[in-house]
Amino acid sequence: MALALMWEAKAAPGRGEALLEWARARALDPAPERRETFTAPRDRVLVITWWPENVAEPPELPDPPEELRARPPHRWRFTPVAS
Repeated sequence: MALALMWEAKAAPGRGEALLEWARARALDPAPERRETFTAPRDRVLVITWWPENVAEPPELPDPPEELRARPPHRWRFTPVAS
């Protein structure tokens, strides 16, 4: 894998489950090699996707609807390093 993308959003008050379901329902095209979804305290949702080298510009999850989020999501890109 050549790239890992992390997407993290904080839900609006009382909207944690709705934000989680929204994130789980978002399809990416092309699909990543691997995708994992996590939750954290205070209604945070984290999605990590792993991409091969041959995907020049991997798609990212979009911003969720404003009514589901407390703020815009954070996004990070990581590349592997030798051990």
